[in-house]
Amino acid sequence: MPRNLQVRNLEDDLVARLKRRAARHGRSMEAEHREILRQALSAEAEPSFRELAAKLRELTPPVPQTPAETLQREGRDER
Repeated sequence: MPRNLQVRNLEDDLVARLKRRAARHGRSMEAEHREILRQALSAEAEPSFRELAAKLRELTPPVPQTPAETLQREGRDER
């Protein structure tokens, strides 16, 4: 479902440059704006789950881990 995006407080020079660029490409300013956003965001690679997990591991200090079977055995022994 398409969404609307409103951009406020653009400098006059920027609007004029967008208008000229749109005219060169035979598009409306709105269509040119969409194309600029599409190109800018398609060039940006989305990180994979593995990359995000690796970054999270880098941010997390190492903590000693207790194997699950040890925890289960301790739980049974406490009963």
